[in-house]
Amino acid sequence: MEAFRVIPGTVSSCSNVLKEGNILAIAPGGVYEAQFGTQLYEVLWKKRLGFAKVALEAQTPIIPMFTQNIREAFRTARWGSRFWQWLYSRTKLPLIPIYGFFPVKMKTFIGKPIPYDPENTPEILAAKASNAIQSLIREHQIIPGSIWKALMNRIFNTRLVKSV
Repeated sequence: MEAFRVIPGTVSSCSNVLKEGNILAIAPGGVYEAQFGTQLYEVLWKKRLGFAKVALEAQTPIIPMFTQNIREAFRTARWGSRFWQWLYSRTKLPLIPIYGFFPVKMKTFIGKPIPYDPENTPEILAAKASNAIQSLIREHQIIPGSIWKALMNRIFNTRLVKSV
């Protein structure tokens, strides 16, 4: 994992990576969002601020990203959701059953960088990042997501068009 610079995600270690001039990818929703996100594409960050603290400490911009159809490639079981959330809250382990591995067309969109501003607090910066990602989702994702439409997009190489 050292070759890929997979490191413990402390504020200090992550800001050091950025201060060394490297690029760092952080998923604020993490395992929780991966397990409990739905085809409605809600941002499920709770009150996570570590990524904003890292950017402020390193004095670097945040570059928002969103991958279209990511939740169509893999789905998690919807049955027993209260149980799975209870289990995750106790163990912090990704134990919810997943299915899919659907060969849908995915495309990643890069948003406008959110520049470093010493006036920002972690809360303000996190809100700006969340709003930027929600904007990318609104612009590039059909909601609710559809496995069928995403598969057809891949097969026929059609452009997914959002209905307004």
